[in-house]
Amino acid sequence: MKKSLLKVGFAFCCLVFVGAAAIHQDDAPSVAQVVALDECDPTTFNAAAGPDFCKNVSLAVLGYATTFQDLFAKAAAGTPDPKWDFEPDSLSINKGTVVSVVDQGGEPHTFTEVKEFGGGFIPGLNSGQAPVSECASGFSDVSVAKTRLLQGSTSQITGLSRGVHHFQCCIHPWMRVTVDVK
Repeated sequence: MKKSLLKVGFAFCCLVFVGAAAIHQDDAPSVAQVVALDECDPTTFNAAAGPDFCKNVSLAVLGYATTFQDLFAKAAAGTPDPKWDFEPDSLSINKGTVVSVVDQGGEPHTFTEVKEFGGGFIPGLNSGQAPVSECASGFSDVSVAKTRLLQGSTSQITGLSRGVHHFQCCIHPWMRVTVDVK
């Protein structure tokens, strides 16, 4: 008899716990993920920007990475390296959705909201575009500095109002995402 009551009590507690977890999940905001990607060549980037700047662990040793010089050459030619990208390029989300941005690349990026897309704070990477005001001062502007994404880090963007929002990397300004909040 005691074992039966114990089993019934245990089953009841499990059902209550599962129900509480289901209710809690319904209350949680939905999440949309954006991934920052790049293929920096550790040898050339670290020689130019300092030790451990590029922490790319992909297939750089097999030639699948972009050298520091090639990144600037491609941007100067107006054909920025497509391996530097935010994925996806656009999102359509409901108001209250959290945009979770993770840097899975080998180097730092920013995820900065801008009025309109344009250049960043490194002139050689702007493909001839003028820097947008939100990026122009670089990391000396606290509002840009707090949008920095270090390798392996995640940033949560919350509280976006209804309408269209533009985000770009102020370092690599061709990395862009449009978020349409419904």
